[in-house]
Amino acid sequence: MTLTTHTTHTTHTTPRGFLILHGWQNRRPKTHWQHWLADRLTGLGHQVVYPQLPDPDAPDLETWLAELSRHLRELRPGAERVLLAHSASAVLWLHAVARGLPGVPDIDRVLLVAPPSASVLVQHPEIARFAPPALDFALPGRTELIAGDDDPYCPEGAGTVYGDPLNIPTRTVRGGAHLDPDAGYGPWPAMLDWCLS
Repeated sequence: MTLTTHTTHTTHTTPRGFLILHGWQNRRPKTHWQHWLADRLTGLGHQVVYPQLPDPDAPDLETWLAELSRHLRELRPGAERVLLAHSASAVLWLHAVARGLPGVPDIDRVLLVAPPSASVLVQHPEIARFAPPALDFALPGRTELIAGDDDPYCPEGAGTVYGDPLNIPTRTVRGGAHLDPDAGYGPWPAMLDWCLS
């Protein structure tokens, strides 16, 4: 997994479908790397689904799962389908896989970004139900994980909590914190590189 390089991109002849999912308390601010990424991918001719999920301050797991299912159906058939999930939505994806949500097996690539650990989620009543399921399932497609080595939302380390049990490639970003605008992650050219690799 490489998220540290940057290349110049031109429009690809084969458009891909991207589903970008935000986390808790996120209203898709323009300063967030997800917003920047959605604009860049759209400009290159790819299908981008970047929904505002309901009630981000007090999200309901079942409602977000239903929204995820709906947005998975929006991705065009025939194109490569890529899902990028940040924070609580990374854990949302794990719930979807564990439950066998329709559309999950159709995703070709997944990047889980800064998933919070159960120890943090259960401290917040608004998102306690997002605490991850038992990690005893196989992930569809090619799944990778990236997280800061000092993420306050996953103090145990994302590699230990998620990467090792799920046996997925994990990249740890030194000083990356929660990989959000507060940590300096607005424009993120290396993320665009990953999407188009």
